[in-house]
Amino acid sequence: MITRDEVLEAEKEWAQAHLETDINKLDRLMHPDYTIIRPDGSVWSKEKALTSYIPGKRDWEEAGSSEHIINIYGRIAIVIGLWRAKGVNNGVPFDYYARYSSVWVKDEDELRIVSDHSTEIDHLLKGSK
Repeated sequence: MITRDEVLEAEKEWAQAHLETDINKLDRLMHPDYTIIRPDGSVWSKEKALTSYIPGKRDWEEAGSSEHIINIYGRIAIVIGLWRAKGVNNGVPFDYYARYSSVWVKDEDELRIVSDHSTEIDHLLKGSK
């Protein structure tokens, strides 16, 4: 059984790994069958996702999630939340908000993310500022 605290800790580790471009931590947190559906609709495997994390080409100053809605089903947790990231990717500055859903599975007594999907919502937040 997974606890809410375990899920929140995994979400925190996931954000920190993005912030630090920690490929080893990202690899450990990703289930071998990890798949991401990106905001543009493209589908990436774990391998493709990991190769996109290029140290020196990513300089993030902020990464994190909030507004977590967590549903737990035994060894599986589904999270819906708000993702926030800011920094530079390949020389291009970005300031990004997205609604996301992720699926975590307790695999070998460790939480791993199996699937991730995000929808950019910058236009909604910028209109409310």
